[in-house]
Amino acid sequence: MAMMMQLLRASRRHGRLTARSALDMRGRSTAWLRRHPLVTDAMVAGVVLALSVPPITGPTGHDHALSLILILVMTSLLVWRRRAPFIILTAITGVALVQLTTGTLNGGLALLVAFYTLAVYAPGRYILAGVALLEGAAVVMVLSSDKSLLAWTSLSSILMATWFTSYYVRTRRSYLASLVSRAERLERERDTQAQLGASAERARIAREMHDIIAHNIAVMIALADGATYTVADNPGQAATLMGEVSATGRSALTEMHRLLGVLRQPAGPGHVPQPTLADIDTLLAAIRAAGLPTRLTVTGQPPALPPSIQLAAYRIIQESLTNTLKHSAAASARVQLTYLPDGVELEVTDDGQPNASPVGAPDAEPSAGHGITGMRERAAVFGGEVSAGPGPAGGWRVHTMLYLRPEAT
Repeated sequence: MAMMMQLLRASRRHGRLTARSALDMRGRSTAWLRRHPLVTDAMVAGVVLALSVPPITGPTGHDHALSLILILVMTSLLVWRRRAPFIILTAITGVALVQLTTGTLNGGLALLVAFYTLAVYAPGRYILAGVALLEGAAVVMVLSSDKSLLAWTSLSSILMATWFTSYYVRTRRSYLASLVSRAERLERERDTQAQLGASAERARIAREMHDIIAHNIAVMIALADGATYTVADNPGQAATLMGEVSATGRSALTEMHRLLGVLRQPAGPGHVPQPTLADIDTLLAAIRAAGLPTRLTVTGQPPALPPSIQLAAYRIIQESLTNTLKHSAAASARVQLTYLPDGVELEVTDDGQPNASPVGAPDAEPSAGHGITGMRERAAVFGGEVSAGPGPAGGWRVHTMLYLRPEAT
């Protein structure tokens, strides 16, 4: 019994493989014939010849031999039916009229195939000309053979049926071609959107990496410098500062791992959330530990700000203080956070030297960094602009406004 079941399963697998192979072979054959239309037309001509020749193989004589030659000529012309449909139809019609003088007409199928090809591939004016040509040939045939009006009606009906069939095929092909064109256009648009999305995502990631690395490295350098200055006189304080360096480095590493984790897989409950305005105190504590006393002033009642605008505000404050820490001889800094009904206003000022411009400021080196550029990009998402320059009372001032509804600005 077990052997029989195995044989049955093997037989089914073999049947599936055979069917799949047959389908693959059929698909390859169809694709090859589409690439070589002349071969397809030669095969059609052969089929028409096979269906047209048998009625005249029995009798012999000069007229029948001529009729056989003419049917060979008509079917041979079908090989080029798609290259010049109207010319081929005209030529076959002329040969058919000549064949009519032999007392037989075995080229009717060749005429219908030629007209079908014309109706499928040629413009409308050529189709109407082909209808007139065949109708005229039908009238000549009826008159020359003493046929009745019923015979002409039958020939016209066959012609109209062929025309309607070709019209259906032509319409369906046009519809399928439009679907293929639309699918290709949608695919191109999808690829374009994907490229734009990837570019925007790369810019976002670059901003995040810049903010994370630049801020934490600036804090670590300041702490390390402080430890170097105090190690001889106060080893305990130097050890504390180096502990802050270690903690800052671990924090930077954690943030980088979080960002890379978001890139590798969809966001999940295991990822650390992005910083918000509630984390400003932690940020300022790290800045103070690096040797820059910083005061925070909050005005207004905080509205329900989405996480995206809170992240932008956090990063702008972080970048401003990092620039002050790296490029200014400031003794203190102040962060003014003002909540408004339609957004949040940010202002970061310091008392540094007027000639110590932060990275990205107008009078800084062009290749110094991308801090101000990144802040402006973040602010632009929320309809705001970043203004950075010397403050009214000296030092440096960074100001921006982020709107809850940027389209209303």
